[in-house]
Amino acid sequence: MHELSLCQNLIDQLNALVLQHKAIAVSHVEVQAGMLSGVEPELLEAAFAMAREGTVAETAELVMRKLPPRILCSACGSQAEVPPNDLRCPMCQASATELIAGHELILARVELVRE
Repeated sequence: MHELSLCQNLIDQLNALVLQHKAIAVSHVEVQAGMLSGVEPELLEAAFAMAREGTVAETAELVMRKLPPRILCSACGSQAEVPPNDLRCPMCQASATELIAGHELILARVELVRE
């Protein structure tokens, strides 16, 4: 389950933010995951629950938002959101497209607790 290693990296980032901002804990974490990132929401939530034990994020709420794929068409130059199972350009139907979003995992928002 690669979600556990992702969450362990996430906890490392949260520890660094707590230190940087002189906080005592994390109360809320928002993660944005592209639909083509390979991250399963249920597995990420379960992994986060395990990884946060005994850390600054022990009571933090995790919210995950899915991001749709976006492509750049090599033929007509348009950018568009597309379904995850069809990366063709919706404008000209060309299949020569580049995935420009939808495969990322982003730590988007963190709420810290201060004394």
